[in-house]
Amino acid sequence: MQGGKGGSEALVPLARSTDVAGSQARETFIVTGGAGFIGSNLVAALLKQSPRAHVHIVDSLRTGSYANVVEACARAGVGAFGGAIIPCTHHEVSWEMWLDELRPRAVFHLGAITDTTVTNEREMIECNALGFEGMARACHAAGVPLVYASSAATYGTPPETAARKPFGLEAAGQPNNVYGYSKWMLECEHRRFAVQHPGAWVVGLRYFNVFGPGEARKGAMASMAFQLAQQILAGKRPRLFEHGEQARDQVYVDDVVSCTMAAAGLHNQAVVPGVYNLGSGVATSFRDVAEAVRRGLGCKAGQQEVEYFPMPEHIRKFYQDFTQADMSATELGLRWKPRHDPVEAVETCARSLRG
Repeated sequence: MQGGKGGSEALVPLARSTDVAGSQARETFIVTGGAGFIGSNLVAALLKQSPRAHVHIVDSLRTGSYANVVEACARAGVGAFGGAIIPCTHHEVSWEMWLDELRPRAVFHLGAITDTTVTNEREMIECNALGFEGMARACHAAGVPLVYASSAATYGTPPETAARKPFGLEAAGQPNNVYGYSKWMLECEHRRFAVQHPGAWVVGLRYFNVFGPGEARKGAMASMAFQLAQQILAGKRPRLFEHGEQARDQVYVDDVVSCTMAAAGLHNQAVVPGVYNLGSGVATSFRDVAEAVRRGLGCKAGQQEVEYFPMPEHIRKFYQDFTQADMSATELGLRWKPRHDPVEAVETCARSLRG
């Protein structure tokens, strides 16, 4: 594995897959993007399920932070993180050599540029889509499950939007921005690889609108629930486009982490490789999100009520005013279903922000 900024010396993992005495195997996991919002929650969940596991985080730290890992481990009650954080991109990893040395139980590929406002198409596609085949080939050769994060942004605005019907897997492919397109290209690499390597354990998950603890460093990319909560905590009225009837599939991060682990066979081995939706399966209106936030923060009637304003025309043209994951294939292929009601989870998260 090559170091960042073009370094030429191989980076040595901080721990191998055996314990200090070398007599008992330790579970090892690799998580790219593990210092981000979802990634750090995943790292903590892996350690909660396997307390002796060694987790290697590969993260450029472009938007992730060690602090996310510290806080996620504290929330999960797993103690201080004792794994390794390798500050580089997944493109800089010599996957064949590293997998041969570490022999991980699973690789989770969440590393990506997730800022949908980035307009540099070359940068987005190079970072998010290229190089996936090499990672998949190395994982398949080593017999290691590979689970990667795709996105509901791959759907763009399909006909199901106007009809307000759940998005089936086949509806994707016409994204509205380069971020969604980069994830679609990632899936295309997966599909080509699957044809060449039938039965390879590779699972792509189209994350819908994820929210939950650990969003403080996401900035403008934080969930609607978190941003509305911050407006209220700053003494302002929460603001929504008229009239709050827009609805998206809001999915709690604990469910996202649980499904991601299930896709790697950590809950059961009955996993069918492929691409799946990962949402709550429910379209929650923006108005309902805002009211759940207000309840969680203890707002009374007439206090910091929602302020509605017209949607600018330049936004309306590409705005996703409805998303809803069809979760039927996910339940069949991964034997997993969401456990958290979005509105209840939003209220609980908002309550935790009250301090």
